[in-house]
Amino acid sequence: MSSIQKPVDELSEREAAEELAYLAAEIARHDMLYHGKDTPEISDADYDALKRRNDLIEAHFPALLREDSPSQRVGAAPSLTFQPVVHARPMLSLDNTFSDEDARDFVASVYRSLGLLPDHSIAFTAEPKIDGLSMSLRYENRRLVTAATRGDGTTGENVTANIRTIRMIPQTLAADAPDVVEIRGEVYMAKSDFAALNAEMAAQGKPLYVNPRNTASGSLRQLDAKVTASRKLRFFAYGWGEMSEMPADTQFGMVEAFKAWGFPVNPLMRRLFSADELLEHYHHIERERPDLDYDIDGVVYKVDRLDLQTRLGYRSRSPRWATAHKFPAEQAFTRLKGIDIQVGRTGALTPVARLEPITVGGVVVTNATLHNEDYIRGVGNNGEPVREGRDIRIGDMVVVQRAGDVIPQIVDVVMDERPEAAETYRFPTTCPVCGSHAVRDINEKTGKVDAVRRCTGGFVCRAQAVEHLKHFVSRNAFDIEGLGAKQIEFFFESDDENLRIRTAPEIFTLERRQEASLTKLENIEGFGKVSVRKLYDAIDARRSIALHRFIYALGIRHVGETTAKLLARSYGSYERFGSAMVGAGSFSGDAWHELNRIDGIGEIVARAIVEFYKEPRNLEVVSRLLEEVTPESAEIPVSTDSPVAGKTVVFTGSLEKMTRDEAKARAESLGAKVAGSVSKKTDIVVAGPGAGSKLDKARELGIKTMDEDEWLTLIDG
Repeated sequence: MSSIQKPVDELSEREAAEELAYLAAEIARHDMLYHGKDTPEISDADYDALKRRNDLIEAHFPALLREDSPSQRVGAAPSLTFQPVVHARPMLSLDNTFSDEDARDFVASVYRSLGLLPDHSIAFTAEPKIDGLSMSLRYENRRLVTAATRGDGTTGENVTANIRTIRMIPQTLAADAPDVVEIRGEVYMAKSDFAALNAEMAAQGKPLYVNPRNTASGSLRQLDAKVTASRKLRFFAYGWGEMSEMPADTQFGMVEAFKAWGFPVNPLMRRLFSADELLEHYHHIERERPDLDYDIDGVVYKVDRLDLQTRLGYRSRSPRWATAHKFPAEQAFTRLKGIDIQVGRTGALTPVARLEPITVGGVVVTNATLHNEDYIRGVGNNGEPVREGRDIRIGDMVVVQRAGDVIPQIVDVVMDERPEAAETYRFPTTCPVCGSHAVRDINEKTGKVDAVRRCTGGFVCRAQAVEHLKHFVSRNAFDIEGLGAKQIEFFFESDDENLRIRTAPEIFTLERRQEASLTKLENIEGFGKVSVRKLYDAIDARRSIALHRFIYALGIRHVGETTAKLLARSYGSYERFGSAMVGAGSFSGDAWHELNRIDGIGEIVARAIVEFYKEPRNLEVVSRLLEEVTPESAEIPVSTDSPVAGKTVVFTGSLEKMTRDEAKARAESLGAKVAGSVSKKTDIVVAGPGAGSKLDKARELGIKTMDEDEWLTLIDG
């Protein structure tokens, strides 16, 4: 998407729907990278900007609220490596505040919601927001029985054995503690411990860790608890889940009780009574931040009295009685040594700055993103100037910004320190990996030139092919154990045709080809008879695979896990899906319109899928893959005798008695098909408050419309 975006109030409904589809997929991808893999690609500030954009569009177009909207979820799905734990009470996230004015608005909103309370009568707590891994500790009869990560907010990962290695977490509680206690807080690694660990890694000649947060998260997800024990993790308690008895009636009192039970709590927590006091403490913590022995990225404000928290209640994924006031992104100055080009799985050429090493927020930074070639030239995606039109040249003194992430960005140039020999950068027009032409496509719909330059080499480009294979075998795709990034690179580079893997189908023919090979895999260093047998078994175990995993593994642009599941559920079988995508190749006709009518599929996503199936080389690879692999049917058993069986239903506006997910699932279970847009083939439009153009079109076409109560009466008979 463009970094210079059209104002929300200027978006058409179609543009808004397409951008929401993009944001849902992009934010879900970053959630998985951050929460599930501990490998974030963008800064916290950039991530927050994506979510704010999503919220603004949803507020302006409430009828377009998606079932996979980022506003309706928390975190990412839990890893399959650990046993799942369903939280007794969901672990919600917090809304973010980014300015002093926003913080004052939060306090004012609390007073407006509660009403009639005099100024300064409501107490708030303020405490540092720890940049660590959220954790829920469950005690029964005063003994620790379960420790679970946040996961997706409803289900987390069981990491009890690893949590028991953290000395500052009590294994048992005092006799006066309730029978059931769930303590929630943050696991983190101190900056001093992180520095000592990296010094040890350097002494052993091993790669250094990137930052304390990712190291703490990775340490806690070790299968061997002894590794976790060696990492010196720490913990701060600040909240709770299920409690059989409440030891206090205020937030501050609850945290004091935690402290009495032996849990470490943050010493900078305060109880305050006005927006001015909250902001004064916020700026005090901001000044203290560099000297703290732990990373923080803001200050959390909470209404203190628990009865007032109850009255204020919750949104779908966050409490109304709390907010996180985030710190602005951290910046530093350093010299730009050079610009490298990385080629990604989709062929995108991404410029990466090589920097003189600089410490930003406690992390040594040597690389930073430069977004795209226009950004380097000082031009926005709509031709408007950025950085007042200043270009970025090799040798420049640049401003590097970081907000808790591992990929900082260059935000400006110090023109007064530009050397005479500063070199204007010329972006390559050929792929640095394979030499194929690198082009900027023109969006047929808008007529605009794409901001990203892409290699046209496709499967002949090593960078794309290797990244495609890594994606194909990744955790949420085929998830083939023993076939990681290093193994993929080894097989790809092999000169032996009976050992080489250049496309996905060749993974499944490896064992057969090895039978005729003189170069046996088991005789190659790094392998062995047992490990090779395990690899073949792992490959064979994936010859039958869920349809949504198969679709996701194909690596189609814009098709993430959520979209893949949506496509699998909508088409039911690969035969129907594949033939429909080929049939939609003219971007017209029934197959094309059916794809676009799926609730959650916009034209940008639909076009990307169809373009994939228009490429003969892609069809050839998929055809060979289907000779080796069977995608399982995703058909959902449905009722055939309900009053809506066989009907096409569109939900629009805000539903008040059920979520959009619940409404859609219920309709599909009764044999209805849920569409995202109204057409002549629509049978019923269910319109809630805020319904707009979809309701107008339904009336124009003479389609039956009803409100939520009428819908419930119809389906409940």
